[in-house]
Amino acid sequence: MARPSKPVDVIRSERKSHRTKQELADREAREKSVLSGEPLSERQEVKKNKVAHKEFLRISKLLASINKSDALYSSGINTYCMLYAEIRELYDDMAAISEIAEEAKSAFREAGRSGNISADDAVSFSVQIRKLISQKTALMSAIDRKRSMMLSIDKENIMTISAALRSIPKTSEKQTNPIADILSELNGEGENND
Repeated sequence: MARPSKPVDVIRSERKSHRTKQELADREAREKSVLSGEPLSERQEVKKNKVAHKEFLRISKLLASINKSDALYSSGINTYCMLYAEIRELYDDMAAISEIAEEAKSAFREAGRSGNISADDAVSFSVQIRKLISQKTALMSAIDRKRSMMLSIDKENIMTISAALRSIPKTSEKQTNPIADILSELNGEGENND
């Protein structure tokens, strides 16, 4: 399998290439042709969410640094940022549940030390702790699903960018001069007749 061609920026930064200036210019034009030319855009729901907005700015800065801040990636990046914000909210919910569980355990221990626990209180405490653990497990499951979606978006965007790079031919098609082709054919035939 042939390796993907290097982008023009990489070739220029290496400062060593056998390619002519014209070949590099042709290649740069082909690279630009696989992008829409429209800037990466942020959806309103991402702008309104502080966490998602901050992540969008971070990612768009990274994409701009590799000249891939293009509208073609807007949908995936916006979805990725919202998923990131949702995961952060779920982590906050898990922290709140853990805090409630610790407070309940502390209150139960204190009540146990003072001898103010009935059998019904112990059962009620046990049921409440199981509910909290169940909620925490459900949150972890939701986080795992969202992480899986984020990973899929990551992979798709990486594959899309690398696919765009692979679609750029390493060399441009050689333009031929039809008159020169005819003359070379005639010269070739004349030599064979001698």
